[in-house]
Amino acid sequence: MLLINRNGVSDMFKEKRIVIKGAGDLATGVAARLWRSGFPVVMTEIEQPLTVRRSVSLSDAVYEGEVTVEDMTARRAQGRADILKVLDDRVIPVIVDPKAEIVNEIEIFAVIDAIMAKKNIGTHMDDATFVVGLGPGFTAGVDVHAVVETKRGHTLGRVIRQGSAIPNTGIPGEVKGFGSARVIRAPGPGVLKGVLSIGTHVEKGDIVAYAGDTPIPAPISGMLRGLLHDGVTVEKGLKSGDVDPRDVQESCWVISDKALAIGGGVLEAVLMAINT
Repeated sequence: MLLINRNGVSDMFKEKRIVIKGAGDLATGVAARLWRSGFPVVMTEIEQPLTVRRSVSLSDAVYEGEVTVEDMTARRAQGRADILKVLDDRVIPVIVDPKAEIVNEIEIFAVIDAIMAKKNIGTHMDDATFVVGLGPGFTAGVDVHAVVETKRGHTLGRVIRQGSAIPNTGIPGEVKGFGSARVIRAPGPGVLKGVLSIGTHVEKGDIVAYAGDTPIPAPISGMLRGLLHDGVTVEKGLKSGDVDPRDVQESCWVISDKALAIGGGVLEAVLMAINT
């Protein structure tokens, strides 16, 4: 029998906790699909997240303590007891746990590797009953139970049960003809300090931030859709921001179609695992 609680979501999955490694924009899309379906979600992060699309990423809870993206609220948590308390509040715990050691401390059903490192940096099939890897670097049937395709195109969001995702090209997807040109990269090492806020229209050459004393200009005109958090230490060439040539401010505040498509693939994989 399908039970609906006072929040309007199913109670069927309330004991099937899912740990998502990473809390960036794609991981947040995954969290949205799972959390809205009734799964308790715990997200892990590094001490200083390098998330560019912060306005649609729950990783900013590491810096801010608590953040809300669309209808989801995430809160920084520490330790098992705190995590369980946050889950009871129907809030998503985000913990600083680079090695995802929490999988050994609480009972979980699944692990989703959404770090997007383009390689496997420590996820194994025995981490949980069901393990999913996003994008390149994982092989279904070897180190994870399933892989979800992350490359834009006809196969975006598809669940792969044998084999791997399309290899990483290292080239960002094109938006209105702009690929690598829309990415803001640090011109040198230093501590990042933003000048403009996400959601601001920029013209090519406008100063959006500084890396130490070195200005970081907008590479093209459009909407400043992403920028690293103030205080992050950057190295030359590090992806530090993103300009969207479509210049639509609303896109800065809503989870992207890509993130939701990937999240839908993860939800499909998890539900199939439960029903198998």
